[in-house]
Amino acid sequence: MSQTLIPARVSPPGRILHRELEARGWTQKDLAEIMGRPAQTISGIVKGNKQITPETAIELAEALGTSAELWTNLEAKYRLFVAKKDANGPSFDSEIARKSYLYSLAPITEMIKQGWIVATDSVIELERQLCQFFGIEDIDEPPKLAVSCRQSEDRDPEVQAQIAWVKRVENLVTQQEVATFEPKKLKAALPEILTYTSEAEALALVPKKLLSLGVHFAIVPHLKKTYLDGAAFYLENKPVVALTLRHNRIDSFWFTLLHELGHIVAQHKGSYLDNLDNLAVNQEETEANQLAADWLLDPVALEHFVEQTSPYFSAKKVQAFAGIQQRHPGIVVGRLQREGDIPYQNLRKLLIKVDQYLELWIDRPGPPANTGISKVNRGKNSRNEPKTVIF
Repeated sequence: MSQTLIPARVSPPGRILHRELEARGWTQKDLAEIMGRPAQTISGIVKGNKQITPETAIELAEALGTSAELWTNLEAKYRLFVAKKDANGPSFDSEIARKSYLYSLAPITEMIKQGWIVATDSVIELERQLCQFFGIEDIDEPPKLAVSCRQSEDRDPEVQAQIAWVKRVENLVTQQEVATFEPKKLKAALPEILTYTSEAEALALVPKKLLSLGVHFAIVPHLKKTYLDGAAFYLENKPVVALTLRHNRIDSFWFTLLHELGHIVAQHKGSYLDNLDNLAVNQEETEANQLAADWLLDPVALEHFVEQTSPYFSAKKVQAFAGIQQRHPGIVVGRLQREGDIPYQNLRKLLIKVDQYLELWIDRPGPPANTGISKVNRGKNSRNEPKTVIF
C-alpha cells in the first residue's frame, strides 16, 4: 500500500485492510503474526466488529508501510458515517457516499459482470436496479428470500454474495413452468434419473426431468466469496435445486445434485446452502451425503472393489467396475479420491467437464439461451433491462 492511497470516503477500514492483504497475498493470520496480535483481533477489524485504536493504527502502519493517521482517519470517518446512519437513516452528502453505501449492500461489480444488472453512471438508476433485482420497494429493506442466509451486522462480502446468488436463483425459477410436485413421484423416479449417470451425454436430460417432477432447477455460477456448490429450498411449496458447477466435473455434478435431492427426498425442512468441501456437521447434511453416496455407488460392491484392487487402481480396473455399476468412470474416480484411496492427481482424465452438456441451462451473461423459454417471457425484457436466462 502506498502512502498516497486515497480510500473511499465511507468504506469500512476492515474492507481496505482485507483488500491490502489480498494484494500482498497475506492471510489474516500472517498479519496477526507480524503484529504479534491474536488472529481474532485482525479478524474483528476485517469484519468491522472491532475498532482500530491508536495503538493498533501505529502497528498497522509499521506492518504495511503506511501512516498511522491513515487508519485512524478511516476509522473515525466510518464510525461517524455509521452513527449518522443509525440516528437518521442513510445520510448521503454526495453521490460518492451514496454509491459507496450501495456497494456495501450488494456485490455490484460481480452482478454487473454476470449481467444481472446493467452498468450505469447514475446512482439513482443503480439503486432502482438493485431494488428491482431484490424485489424491494426501498433500498434499506432486507431482501425477502426463501432461503435463510446467515446474517451479520456488517454484511460481509460472503453474505452479500450469498444473498445475491439466492435471489438470482429465485428470479429465474419463478419463471419456470413445472409439474405438480409429489414427493413419492420424485423418489420413484430416482432409478430412472440414476440411469443418466452412465454416459456424459445423458446429463442434458436431467433438467427437464426434474421440471417434469415438479422440481425447479437452475445452474447459476457462484459469485466470489460464496464457495457454494448447490442449494435446496422451497419456493411456494415447490422444491428448488440450484447448482453452481464450482467444480466442473462429472463426479461433483452428480454428488451435488443427489445431495440436494437427498434433502428433498428425506423431507428435510428449511433451506440449505451447501459448500460440499466444508459442510457443517449435522444430522440432515450427514443423511443427504449418505443418500447421495449410496445412490451413486453400491456401498458393498465399492468396499469389495477397494479391498480387491487397493493400492493399484488402474484406469482399466476403474472403468470395468464403473461398467458393472452402470456409472461413468469419473464418478468412481471422484469417490476414490474423496475417500483417500487414490491421490487427487491420479486418473484425472476420467473426470470430464460437464458444462458442455448443460450449456443451455447455465445462467450466463447475455441473451436467453434455453430453448424452453416462452415467447411471453421473451417479451418481458426491455432494451434497458439486463438480459436473463429464463427456463
